[in-house]
Amino acid sequence: MPRHRRNKFVDTLNNAALRGLIGAAKLMPYRWRIPFFGWASAKIIAPVAGWRSRIRANLKLVAPDMPADEVRRILNGAPDNAGRSMIEMYSGEEFLERARALPLEGPGVKELEAAHAEGRPIIVATAHFGNYNAARAALLSKGYDIGSLYRAPSNPKFAPHYTKMLAAVGGTLFSRDRKGMVKMVRHLKSGKPLLILYDLHVTRGAELSFLGRPAMTSLAAADMALRHNALLVPFYGIRCENGLDFRVVIDTPVEHTTPEKMMQALNDGLERHLRNHAPQWSFMHRRWKLKTRNAG
Repeated sequence: MPRHRRNKFVDTLNNAALRGLIGAAKLMPYRWRIPFFGWASAKIIAPVAGWRSRIRANLKLVAPDMPADEVRRILNGAPDNAGRSMIEMYSGEEFLERARALPLEGPGVKELEAAHAEGRPIIVATAHFGNYNAARAALLSKGYDIGSLYRAPSNPKFAPHYTKMLAAVGGTLFSRDRKGMVKMVRHLKSGKPLLILYDLHVTRGAELSFLGRPAMTSLAAADMALRHNALLVPFYGIRCENGLDFRVVIDTPVEHTTPEKMMQALNDGLERHLRNHAPQWSFMHRRWKLKTRNAG
């Protein structure tokens, strides 16, 4: 079978399987739906997608002496949180009503509110941790017109309904092409907040430290903050123990220094949160791709 036909078939099959699982979950009450999809993600999706082996490899790299019970907690917890986050987004208003009611907390709230009140450009930096869309929805409900870059999923069958789901949260989505980048800069310069995720591997950036290992880190958030005198503030939607609710935490804004120091401060801040909530970060990401003498 030709390669392009085989890939098209696989895309269709994967999309149908995921949509079927989402459809089955949405028949359940919200309080059952979220943990069910988390369980399905950890027990069904993770083994098939190769997430468990990737999580093990990442943990062996950054924490080779981690106790076995903690390894198991992250092996189950990281894909469980990813599954919960996905079905929460597909739950529409049921999720958004809960998220909009969330109060802002943390040492950076007053500076964030002051910058917003004076119309200063703001970059809210976050990570694939907890469910950042809960925090995004909470800020949107409080008058923060957040814009964010958007990359369509590689599966063209999955992309349309995924894009529709993201748009339902609100705010403005910018495509990752030249036109979208121009609109994004205009949005920021007009005094509207811009959301940037900073915790993925990039080929162009700086070799900084994350969890004690070198990790290529994008400098985009810091570069833009310096260029436009924007407040660079870390924020997170941290999942509560009941698995359904969140805390929207606004950390202290990052001081304007150099792009490398600013992004290292963001990496360090995320590390501090992982000490208490490690299973909420996406350890299945290929975050560390460097082959250096420090990488073990």
